[in-house]
Amino acid sequence: MTPHAIIPITPAVADGPSLHLPSLPKGDFYRFHAMVKPSGSQCNLDCTYCFYLHKEDLLQQPKKSRMSEALLAQHIRQYIEAHTGPEVVFSWQGGEPTLMGLDFFERVIALQTRYKKPGQAIENDLQTNGILLDDAWCRFLKQNKFLVGLSIDGPAVLHDEYRYSKGGTPSFERVMAAVALLHQYQVPFGALCVVNRKNAKRPTDVYRFLRDQVRPRIIQFIPCVEPVNFHAVAPGHWDSASLPLLGSAQAAPGSADSVVTDWSVAAEDWGYFLGRIWDEWLRRDYGKVFVDQFENVISQMFGHGAQKCVSSQICGKALALEHNGDLYSCDHFVYPEYKLGNILQTHEGDLAFSEQQKQFAFAKSDALPRYCKACSYLDLCWGECPKSRFLKTPDGEAGLNYLCTGLKQFYAKATSARAELARRLGASR
Repeated sequence: MTPHAIIPITPAVADGPSLHLPSLPKGDFYRFHAMVKPSGSQCNLDCTYCFYLHKEDLLQQPKKSRMSEALLAQHIRQYIEAHTGPEVVFSWQGGEPTLMGLDFFERVIALQTRYKKPGQAIENDLQTNGILLDDAWCRFLKQNKFLVGLSIDGPAVLHDEYRYSKGGTPSFERVMAAVALLHQYQVPFGALCVVNRKNAKRPTDVYRFLRDQVRPRIIQFIPCVEPVNFHAVAPGHWDSASLPLLGSAQAAPGSADSVVTDWSVAAEDWGYFLGRIWDEWLRRDYGKVFVDQFENVISQMFGHGAQKCVSSQICGKALALEHNGDLYSCDHFVYPEYKLGNILQTHEGDLAFSEQQKQFAFAKSDALPRYCKACSYLDLCWGECPKSRFLKTPDGEAGLNYLCTGLKQFYAKATSARAELARRLGASR
């Protein structure tokens, strides 16, 4: 591994687009989050449920997408310049970002060192399937204080249901080898578990496996929800007349005319999954195991705000940057309809706070159907993610989240524990 060095930047690259954001009052900061996809949609796995592999065709990407050094330098310079707070968090995602190789990330560290402002903290996180992690990778991640997000869906029989290589080889054993290495090198990591139609029915098996065998710092459960036409139709651009009603057979996986893919989690199963794990977590793991959904709902219940964009009143500060510099409104909205521009032409900060992105952000709550606005759990949910709002309410209004039934199940359980949580929180002060 070569030592970190300042990388020469040509004047043309160093110049680039200028930032035009107005000054803010003292104490206010410009802050946003961009998930960078340096290898585009390319991946060394072929997971059935992946929502991003099809971007190669949709966005007409080359078979081997790679972010150039010049564009990398532009992103790092612009991203740091646009942030006026004390901390800047870089997120590297995909596809599979480790396909870029260690040399790419050596350059990342060198460029961040070059461009960071005095007194500004730079942090990095890497979301990976773990297949390429080895001793050299783990030494680098530890040395440079990366937080790793590792994709793992439970024990082998559940993980290998949908997560396998291009040739159909199961990936579980290789992921567990990565788990062992991350622990060996004391690299902090979280487990990212996609809750799908299969593992949703075995919540305690999944949770106990992650808690006891994987032992991550954070457990994040991600509901697998994809409409059947997700390859071609952007979120919010569905034919509203054809959207199914809440509670109909179409509004669940498994039927011939279902609105979602066969691997999508059923709404009721999502509620069941979270509820069963909540019971065990509250009984024996409260204060010991960090489950992000649980920490988030408790924060909201006690007036400290949402920690996750999906449950906040507005969104729009979690963007996605493709390998060629195209910036999109969100990781789940990487479709031509949601392209904000390209950072080689317009500064990343200006795009992040553009009128187009502001409209996207406020639509999260402004576009909610009446059914949601009258819901007693509105302040905990805010319609969840707009990417999944492809149902009709009981009175036929479009825009209801597919997970509504399950979300209500979970919020009913969580809020019923409010008094006990208040007692525990009070006792911990």
